[in-house]
Amino acid sequence: MSDSTATNTAATVQAAQDNLNTPPVQGDETSGNVKHIGYLGLIVRRFMRQKSAIVGVVILLLLIVLALFGSHLSKWSFDDPDFTALSAGPSASHWLGTDPGGSDLFALLVHGLGKSLMIGIITSVATTFIAAIIGTAISFFQGWFERVGMWVLDMLLVIPTFLLIAIIVRAANATAGWIWLIVGLTMFGWVGYARILRTLTLSLRERDYVKAARFMGVSSFKIILRHLIPNLGSVLIINTVLGVVGAVNSETALSYLGLGIKAPDVSLGSILQTGASTTMTAPWLLIFPSIALILLTFSMQLIGDGLRDAMDPNSRASGEA
Repeated sequence: MSDSTATNTAATVQAAQDNLNTPPVQGDETSGNVKHIGYLGLIVRRFMRQKSAIVGVVILLLLIVLALFGSHLSKWSFDDPDFTALSAGPSASHWLGTDPGGSDLFALLVHGLGKSLMIGIITSVATTFIAAIIGTAISFFQGWFERVGMWVLDMLLVIPTFLLIAIIVRAANATAGWIWLIVGLTMFGWVGYARILRTLTLSLRERDYVKAARFMGVSSFKIILRHLIPNLGSVLIINTVLGVVGAVNSETALSYLGLGIKAPDVSLGSILQTGASTTMTAPWLLIFPSIALILLTFSMQLIGDGLRDAMDPNSRASGEA
């Protein structure tokens, strides 16, 4: 998890803790008439009020559309090199130029963007799901289970995950490399989130409705799924969004070092790796993928900040419902 993601996560925890202790606003008073809206509607209204968050959504949607349909805009495929245009600059035939192997950079960028997005989204959703289950379970059961669970989490935090993920991915072939990259990032990416969610669950487990469910004989697994995890929904949503940034950055860093996605598969990190060795002769290989990566992480950051402010009752975005 990157420093910026960790910082936002800490702010998210504080906002979520305030949110847990503050009942959601359910109405809007206009001209003496009370207009009742649901909690989801209130969050959407607060989110849409923030221009920066809307900009982030627009940028992300444009990137997703480009990743899904961009391959239909060009006659070149990412695995169809043009041997008559090696390291050629941007032109009418190759809009963003070509790499030293003659592959069209626009086609590479479209495919790499889609691959990085897929790795980031799947990894973030999987890590959040695992962290929610384990973090709330460790806090809910208490006693020796909590002590052993916290000891295991502390031990996992000191493992050199970057090196282990690199070993796992290098052992896979080029076709399945991105799958094992997701497995590696998920395997070690949930630990920090689980600790955060365990801390938030400490107050939830003492709520009256949880005690009532226990008294009525509801199974522990149902209490965790129906009463604890849903009350952490705002934290889980924000962590999932910001987790995409961390996963994409981790994938890019591994691929840039040659430890992630392997040829003939392509990601933003692998394109940047090629561009790093041709900075003086073919700078477009470094410029265009960097712009795509910056736009992707910037848009997710704006959306995450917007969600955090929308779900924080003390935020300036609260204003008038």
